Amino acid sequence: MDEGRDKEPSPTNNRTTAERKSERELVVTRTIDAPPRIVFEAWTRAELFQRWWVPKSLGLTLLSCEMDVRVGGKYRLVFQADPQPMAFHGTYLEVTPPSRLAWTNEEAFGSGQVTTVTFEEKAGKTLLVMHDLYPSKAVLDEAIASGSTSGDMNETFNQLDELLAGQGASAGRS
Repeated sequence: MDEGRDKEPSPTNNRTTAERKSERELVVTRTIDAPPRIVFEAWTRAELFQRWWVPKSLGLTLLSCEMDVRVGGKYRLVFQADPQPMAFHGTYLEVTPPSRLAWTNEEAFGSGQVTTVTFEEKAGKTLLVMHDLYPSKAVLDEAIASGSTSGDMNETFNQLDELLAGQGASAGRS
């Protein structure tokens, strides 16, 4: 499945790929131009996360970003959408700095997938692997058909690269 492959590499020549691994599994892979410690913090610090997560082309505004990044902690993202705001939320299942995060997706649509992201050091960069396990084949099929699984991930990860390039080493400091 090449659905998640971007048509044009980013300025850093990194590629975002998405591959359906089974009836219920989708894996998105990207190399990020920063070490795992910095990338992990961009995923776990709300003030950084909210600056890169929403693809600009969607025209959505992230109204709030709450993240209690610890096992059992919750997250909640609220976006401005017409005609009313929409919320996405879940629970962190695993938090292993700076190498692994896992959480549930309990949004209103009830898809209920579990997302696991790993951050692996590769020559000063991070090999990021995002693994989504959906509750059924039908739910993954629907997510793929809607474009929500891969279409915007390249733009999202380009925004992450841009944020980290602009932040330099300061992105990982409190």
